[in-house]
Amino acid sequence: MTPREQEVLTFIAEGYSNREIADALVISVKTVDRHRENLMRKLQLHNRVELVKYAIEKGLISVGGS
Repeated sequence: MTPREQEVLTFIAEGYSNREIADALVISVKTVDRHRENLMRKLQLHNRVELVKYAIEKGLISVGGS
């Protein structure tokens, strides 16, 4: 996973839309979509929910308060 793909994954896992991710990273929505597709292919995942679960399991984001 490239550093940019990891950034995109973190944003996805935090619930941001492709448009919001694109704006935050100053890239096009198509580029965000391509990063997401590459991540799913590399990680053998099939949707955004699986990407979020992966991010949680790998500690890229935390769940809950405290």
